[in-house]
Amino acid sequence: MTEAARAAATSPSGLSGQSAVDDLVALLDLERIEENIFRGVSPAESPVRVFGGQVAGQALVAASRTVPAERRVHSLHSYFIRPGDPRVPIVYEVDRIRDGRSFTTRRVVAVQHGKAIFTLSASFQLEEQGNEHAAAMPSVPDPETLPTWREATADFPLMNAKFPRPIDVRYVTEPPWESREDGPGEAASQVWMKADGKLPDDPMLHLCIMTYASDMTLLDGVLAKHGVYWGLDKVLGASLDHAMWFHRPFRADEWLLYDTASPSASGNRGLATGQFFTQDGALVATVVQEGLIRVIKPSAGEGAQA
Repeated sequence: MTEAARAAATSPSGLSGQSAVDDLVALLDLERIEENIFRGVSPAESPVRVFGGQVAGQALVAASRTVPAERRVHSLHSYFIRPGDPRVPIVYEVDRIRDGRSFTTRRVVAVQHGKAIFTLSASFQLEEQGNEHAAAMPSVPDPETLPTWREATADFPLMNAKFPRPIDVRYVTEPPWESREDGPGEAASQVWMKADGKLPDDPMLHLCIMTYASDMTLLDGVLAKHGVYWGLDKVLGASLDHAMWFHRPFRADEWLLYDTASPSASGNRGLATGQFFTQDGALVATVVQEGLIRVIKPSAGEGAQA
């Protein structure tokens, strides 16, 4: 890292830390406008379309607001239908599909401009005891020994966009914007992540924060395998669907290892899988997503964007 880059990485930005975390908590605190209808907004500083993790997290909040607190979400399945417009609110319509003795099922449709942009189905369960087993966590360095996001992106200004970053992300594997310089690599990625501040104790909020964060680096393995990255190459992409299974309690403001891989890419779609582990090795969630990834090859005489 150059001295100028190091200075930029360590200078305060006001875009992370507790204030950004508080803003994220507020972002997920939807307005109830009817019994089963909620309204959410996007941050004032937003990309050109709504971040997929935001709409998924808000939809899960909407579903949870219609379910008794003692029933915890254990799985969700969602589809991204249209790009979200960050300039206007998103309306979340909840369908109370089933309330059983042990399980509750909800379906949420996110609407903008009179059209569905996202759907989510979520299942909630009363706590039960039973058999237990889990995959082991990979051996990785401690998160506090790894570069911060600003340090890791200091030599890549396009990667250090001035948007709020409420999630602290530390790469264990080489970041894909660096590994792309050596060409195609491993179809895998490992990062430590957590909310960059203190969260309230509400367990449902921690689940929704994880849902938000799970969309941040999940497709890295797909891109790394082909030696490309957003903004640095001509890559058009979007989340298509997103599924999560929540296995055990956790706190989203404590370090979680996000171990992801891509088993397949075809038809301009890339499949990615991920597992979240706590620092003490507990497997707390599993994620699967398919994303649209179109890599536009440079024409003759045109190099890749740097």
